[in-house]
Amino acid sequence: MKSPCVDVCQFDGRTGWCVACGRTLAETRGWRKAPRPKLLAITAELPRRLAKLATREGNDKPTSG
Repeated sequence: MKSPCVDVCQFDGRTGWCVACGRTLAETRGWRKAPRPKLLAITAELPRRLAKLATREGNDKPTSG
């Protein structure tokens, strides 16, 4: 199964998720050897993780005023 990596590899300090693909460091390291059902489960979870990161980033940005 193809990796969702986009060659950014920056991990969020609160969640441990990559800000580009949504995987954890352990998930990225074990991707090639993980069984397909695990890869499918991780892949299904990524949109939720990325949405959570995007929402949080919007809340962390300084506001003017």
